[in-house]
Amino acid sequence: MAAEELAPQVGVAPSCRALGVSRATFYRWKRPTSGHQQPRPTPARALCESERERVVEVLSSTRFVDRSPAEVFSTLLDEEEYLCSERTMYRILAEIQPVRERRNQLQHPQYAKPELVATGPNQVWSWDIERHEALPNRVMVKGHGRRSVAADWKKLRAA
Repeated sequence: MAAEELAPQVGVAPSCRALGVSRATFYRWKRPTSGHQQPRPTPARALCESERERVVEVLSSTRFVDRSPAEVFSTLLDEEEYLCSERTMYRILAEIQPVRERRNQLQHPQYAKPELVATGPNQVWSWDIERHEALPNRVMVKGHGRRSVAADWKKLRAA
């Protein structure tokens, strides 16, 4: 970092001022990071791998695939079966995949919005036309970017 190289020669405050960095940021960069480097030990009451697989199996079953972990938890408790807490179900789902729909989702194809472009009279016909208040001799086609179309209003009323 440039501020660390400059600080012994001119001081911390002037070097931070020259580089546009606050002194708090300078000292935060120099401070060793907190205890996030060491992995947290696994609690003694954590689910074993077979129990986790059982939870995933139940959550992904056809019976519960379209229900939230809260509903699954409540249903299983009503049936006097306890696998894990509701929060643990969310944690397990977050580990194996993002918490999202577990059902297969239909992917809709990209749809290109149609665009009507008129460069002269009688080139575009639409059923959704309105008269423009500020330009009495122009009409607007709704839903297509409100582009004005050159047309005589009297001819449109007669038609």
